Amino acid sequence: MIHSKTLRLPVGMEGIGVHSGKPVRLRLLPSASGGIVFRRTDLGGAEMTLGPGRVESRNGTTLCGADFKIQTVEHLLAALWVFGIDTLVIELDAGEVPIMDGSAAPFARAMEAAGAVDLPVPRVALRIVRGFSLEDRGAMIAFAPPAPGGGLEIDYTIEYAHPAIGVRSLALPLRWEVFSREIAPARTFGFLKDVEGLRAQGLALGASFENTVVLDDVGIVGSPLRFPDEFIRHKHLDLAGDLALLGRPLRGRVTARKAGHRLHLAAVQHLLDHPDLTVEE
Repeated sequence: MIHSKTLRLPVGMEGIGVHSGKPVRLRLLPSASGGIVFRRTDLGGAEMTLGPGRVESRNGTTLCGADFKIQTVEHLLAALWVFGIDTLVIELDAGEVPIMDGSAAPFARAMEAAGAVDLPVPRVALRIVRGFSLEDRGAMIAFAPPAPGGGLEIDYTIEYAHPAIGVRSLALPLRWEVFSREIAPARTFGFLKDVEGLRAQGLALGASFENTVVLDDVGIVGSPLRFPDEFIRHKHLDLAGDLALLGRPLRGRVTARKAGHRLHLAAVQHLLDHPDLTVEE
C-alpha cells in the first residue's frame, strides 16, 4: 500500500513568470488537509484546489478557479506528482508559477532537500486496463495497460522542421530516479520568429535566454543544450505535469506523437470521463 505524502519541510523560491514577466514568490507548505491547494497571498489568501475540471491550454497549462487563474503549473506539478506529493499548500503572490531556469530541476532539488513524509491516508493509484487513443490535427496520444508489474512508461515522439530538432523519440519509465536525472533538467524551448507574435498576445513577456532554449532559423541561440535531445525530454516533462491533474499515480504505457498540452489535457479528461478504462489499486 502507498500513502499520501506531504513535504517534511516548507520550501521557498522566487522567480518570474515566463508569460507575465512579473516577479513571484512561491512557497510549498506541508499540509495534512488532503489535496493540493493553491493560495494567492496577493488576493487575500484566496484558494483553489487542484483539479482537472477547469484547465486551459495556451502555451502552457493554466488552472482556472472561480476567483483567479494560475499559469504555467506543469513543471511544478510534474515534480510533485513524480515525487509522490499529493497533499500540499502552494502559496504564490502572483498569477503564475515562476519559470526558474525553464525546467523542473529547481523544484526537484528543493523537494529532495525538504524530504517527504507519509500521511495516515492510503493513496489509490489508477491502472489502465483498456487501451484508447485520441487524435488531433496529426497529433496522437494513446494509453495501454502496463507491462506486468510495471509502473508508468512514456514513449514520446516530436517532429519539427528545424535542423536542430527534426524527428526525436524517447521512451523512459516515469519514476523519480529517472525523472530527476533525465527529465527534470530539460528546459522549455521556443523559436525566435514567434516572440513578437507571442508578446503581442501578452505571452512570453518573461522569456529570456536564462529560462528558455531559443532557436533561430538555423540553430540554437544562447546557452548550449543540457542533453543532445533536450527538446524531447522537455515534452516528457510537460506530459508528466499534465497527467498530474489526475490527482493520483498512474500505471500504464503512454505513447505520444507530435502532441502538446491540449491533447495531454484531453486525454486526462477522457480518462476521468471513462472510469471503465482504469481500475483502482
